[in-house]
Amino acid sequence: MTFTVLTAEFSHESNTFSRCPADYAAFTDRGVRLGEDAISERGKANTPIAGFLDIGRPAGWRVIHAISATAQPSGPVTRDAFDRIAGVIVETAKAHAGEIEGVLLGLHGAMVTEFCEDGEGELLERIRAVLGPKVPIGITLDPHANVTRKMTELADIVVSYKTYPHVDVRETGKLAAGILQRAMAGEIRPMTLRAERPMLEEVNGGRTDIGPMVERIAKAKAYEKEAGVFAVSVNGGFGNADIHEVGPTVLVTCDGEHEKHQAFADALVEDMWQRRFEVVTPFLSVEDAVAEAKAYVAASGPLIIADYADNPGGGGYGDATGLLKGMIAAELEDACFGPIVDPEAAAELRKGTPGSTVSVRLGGKVDPEIGGGPLALTGTLVSVSDGAYIGDGPMLGGLRGNWGACAVLRVGDIEILVTTIRAQMTDLQQFRAFGINPAAKRVVGLKSMQHFRAAFEPIAGKVIVCDSGALCTPDLSKLPYKRVRRPMFPLDRNG
Repeated sequence: MTFTVLTAEFSHESNTFSRCPADYAAFTDRGVRLGEDAISERGKANTPIAGFLDIGRPAGWRVIHAISATAQPSGPVTRDAFDRIAGVIVETAKAHAGEIEGVLLGLHGAMVTEFCEDGEGELLERIRAVLGPKVPIGITLDPHANVTRKMTELADIVVSYKTYPHVDVRETGKLAAGILQRAMAGEIRPMTLRAERPMLEEVNGGRTDIGPMVERIAKAKAYEKEAGVFAVSVNGGFGNADIHEVGPTVLVTCDGEHEKHQAFADALVEDMWQRRFEVVTPFLSVEDAVAEAKAYVAASGPLIIADYADNPGGGGYGDATGLLKGMIAAELEDACFGPIVDPEAAAELRKGTPGSTVSVRLGGKVDPEIGGGPLALTGTLVSVSDGAYIGDGPMLGGLRGNWGACAVLRVGDIEILVTTIRAQMTDLQQFRAFGINPAAKRVVGLKSMQHFRAAFEPIAGKVIVCDSGALCTPDLSKLPYKRVRRPMFPLDRNG
């Protein structure tokens, strides 16, 4: 039997403390692609749609792909952007109502809009209004999702990635699609159970390479072998969202024995609560990180310094200057740094001639009080570019990316990648495409929390992480929450 399946990808992680809203241009920066164009671009990479097709093609599905749209984490999604992108999905559903037998959506799970706290729930509600309650809907989520009750009520199948860095996006799409196939065939009637605790996020940010999440994921995978269990999702949550339903969840997508499966979900999320004080990632000050870099002797690879707090992948502005200022002041040798997101400086540098001496005010312009103000620098303009690259690492392999207008500036013995578009460092090609070989450097400064590890740990002699005090500081108690439910850990330490 051939099934007709509506698919789409609509993803955004919304940091409600950011001054930069996710307007439609923010989505076009990353690429908004429709129908077959989206499948051609993304259908063979580490993406949800690739996983959907891994099941759909051999099963003979008629796939109707509406749109693929994602933007860098930032402030809430504007009404215009949400309505335009969600509108494509809803109108596609309307055009094929009566034909569609299943829906698969590649979402994030932490989308906040200007007009509601639950972007995914709003999208699902609009789709249900068109297709009704009986058409099975499956969604994939990032494990940094803040999964709301509405999401699990409106989606039958909810499956989150199990790795951070997220190298299993395609695999997760495949799992969700396999469950949907069985649901459409009438073999199962899946639903998703949810358990939560009053925490802003899992204490280690959901790291799955080390720490207690390793054991939790192992338990989740083992439980997926139980009768009637199709997927277990362990979500660390996204604490930079000031919303009522923020925080970690455990989900079980299942059929039958709900009491047993709910008890398993509660036990797993209770483990997050009981171990909420365990920290596995030591965060250095900028001063201590730079001092270690100064003394570092490269034996088996460079020292990687990740600025966790200015991670564009968590909504950071990418223009914090604290770490770069420290590296320059220490006169580090054989080093590189990137990105520093500064459209104004990038445009100015693009006018220069490579090899010339240039002066520029760099970074610290979105909010000078967060992560340091602009740096007045003079250096050598190494190169200018349109910013295009193609990833070749575990996360971005085969996917096109773009920094926008960008330049490489050498100050002392530090090569600095200056970009227009915000993005975190997740792939070596984000440096290499612009003439910087991070594997050959002694010190590499970059902006990312955890995703950099997939590509950069294999070349590193050592990795350290610093807190520059920027918007994504790991100390969430410093942020001005107003809408989260209380008590809430760590805002209420004994809550």
